[in-house]
Amino acid sequence: MNNNFKNNLKSLRKENKITQQDLAKALHITLKTISHWETGYTEPSISQILELADFFHVDLEDLLC
Repeated sequence: MNNNFKNNLKSLRKENKITQQDLAKALHITLKTISHWETGYTEPSISQILELADFFHVDLEDLLC
């Protein structure tokens, strides 16, 4: 995955005024996982990407590109 994902995720989260902790709780994952995604240390699974797109009401393209 490229830098677009991590940047888009962080931007979407901030635009929606959602903390990393709030997003982690909503997705039933750890804060550390969100942090790792936003720094590019790890990447979400396909199912997690779909869940993120659904959570933010965006197309996959908006999240990944």
